[in-house]
Amino acid sequence: MPRFHIDPNIIRARTIDTVVYTSESILEEAKEKIFAPSWQFVGDTDRVAQPGSVWPFMLLDQYLSEPLVLTRDKSGEVHCMSNVCTHRGNLLAYKPCKSSQLRCKYHGRVFGLDGKFQFMPEFAKVENFPTEADDLKRLPLFQWGKLLFTTLNPVFPPQKFLAEMMARVGWLPMDRLEFRPDLSKDYAVKANWALYCENYLEGFHIPFVHNSLSAMLDWSSYTTEILGYSNLQLGIAKKGDVCFDLPTDSADYGKEVAAYYFWVFPNMMFNFYPWGLSLNIVEPQGVSACKVRFLVYVFDESKLNTGAGSGLDQVEHEDEEVVENVQRGIRSRFYGHGRYAPGREQGTHHFHSLLAEFLD
Repeated sequence: MPRFHIDPNIIRARTIDTVVYTSESILEEAKEKIFAPSWQFVGDTDRVAQPGSVWPFMLLDQYLSEPLVLTRDKSGEVHCMSNVCTHRGNLLAYKPCKSSQLRCKYHGRVFGLDGKFQFMPEFAKVENFPTEADDLKRLPLFQWGKLLFTTLNPVFPPQKFLAEMMARVGWLPMDRLEFRPDLSKDYAVKANWALYCENYLEGFHIPFVHNSLSAMLDWSSYTTEILGYSNLQLGIAKKGDVCFDLPTDSADYGKEVAAYYFWVFPNMMFNFYPWGLSLNIVEPQGVSACKVRFLVYVFDESKLNTGAGSGLDQVEHEDEEVVENVQRGIRSRFYGHGRYAPGREQGTHHFHSLLAEFLD
């Protein structure tokens, strides 16, 4: 028997068991069942813009904590690999740099920027050496415009998670995105990662929690579209507010779209505004804590701080207050399951269905 069941009919369904938000063992289980096989954002091509570029990072630090490295070899190809030496496990690259190779500072083992083993001192007499096991583990890499994604366990193709979003907004100038560290920010939230995601997945709370955002969006036209392993909330601007200049072949042509709010399972939010993209990554930090990274990419600076894409910091703090109080509330002995508003909480129902599918 499955531990979790979400009735596919939202009219009958109850929300997922609160143990998902309170159990250390389920958080640990989710590492291999949910996060390792999903596709995760790992950076952009500007991080490794030139041949010889090396950019180390920790994937979902304080949770998966997987040391990886992006490189661009002399032929211009970008690679994503393990950043762990195959000799004794030392980290290879400690910080971003330019180099023609990866050389371990512990015992001198050398790898090419494609991860291939090249040289190791004092190993001339070692039998059956080197083998493929002495190369760095290479991970699949998927590119959309400048954005790069990888997976630790490639059981699903990236299109399963990303293709529907890419098709819907494929007209956007993704190759012109410029990362803005001055506008980007990390938020520490005292709530389970899944609670943060499900808050994002419904616009039901907007009129009650976000007064400024509600003033810019036409609530009566706000819609949620359920896709395979993602979904879309379409924010329609009130008359006269800033909106996209849509091409005639767009599925949304004729609508005054203020924002595309895409969620991609399990933990990525792509918020497209007329000025660019606010990419939000929700990183578990503990059963009652997560880090939310707001990564800002701009392609039209003239539209910054306008429309639905303005005041994002205020909106975030309003969301934090709600989900942190929900984290306290779901521990109550008097709360077990809730129900869904059929016309407003389709996204949360979809999310809970996917959690149940992957955990079981």
